[in-house]
Amino acid sequence: MAAILLDVDGVLHVSGEALPGAAEAVQRLRENGHRLRFVTNTTVRSRAQLGELLRSHAIELEDDEIQTSARAAVNVLRGKRVLALTMHALVHDLEGLDLVGEGADAVLIGGADETPETGLVFSYMNLARAFAELELGAELYCLHRNRWWQTKRGPLLDSGAFVAGLEYAAQVEATVLGKPSPQYFAAAFEALDADPQLTWMVGDDLEIDIAGAQGVGMRTVLLRTGKFRPDSVEASRTQPDGIVSSIRELPEWLEEHL
Repeated sequence: MAAILLDVDGVLHVSGEALPGAAEAVQRLRENGHRLRFVTNTTVRSRAQLGELLRSHAIELEDDEIQTSARAAVNVLRGKRVLALTMHALVHDLEGLDLVGEGADAVLIGGADETPETGLVFSYMNLARAFAELELGAELYCLHRNRWWQTKRGPLLDSGAFVAGLEYAAQVEATVLGKPSPQYFAAAFEALDADPQLTWMVGDDLEIDIAGAQGVGMRTVLLRTGKFRPDSVEASRTQPDGIVSSIRELPEWLEEHL
């Protein structure tokens, strides 16, 4: 049996709406004896809120099985003064950090969401404050640097653009705390007591999920849901071990290929 890391957005749901067959697929994977961990870069819901959302769609899981980039940030930034540009929903998951408005040791950039709050969090005033802290010597961190994400309304710009802008303006390089950082994947291996070469990453993002997982020795399955774009796959040097229509077909595909 395998250890399997399941992405959440674009794999189990899109804009909070469950994808067909997601609950049944997760149940079947468990019945087949696979060890599961739900790995996500989402920054619009706390881990508890995400767990509640998935359970409301009959997907059986415990909050402890969900690995978020916000918890990774707490582990890395504990003891530092942190200026955090994140959605309000994430504040609870950042408990344990010393969040400040100025005099920061670290600037932390979260992700965008589909609400007007994104415009407030990433306002010119806040981005200028972050730039000033970086100029004064603070280090730049981001929960992820996704360029965009898929919603039921179509693709939306994500906060990777703001991360890149701050890197350019302050002439620094951001440390990524979520996928595809090797440290993020290592935490998942530890939680599952799994070897990377025997672990599968299942996702919809060719750059973040597939290339990131292959970089640490994992096997990969790309789903044709969420951010999947056939033209991008054809043009990319990154190729997954398998491409499956959706999470619904994943259990059967794994039975044939393990």
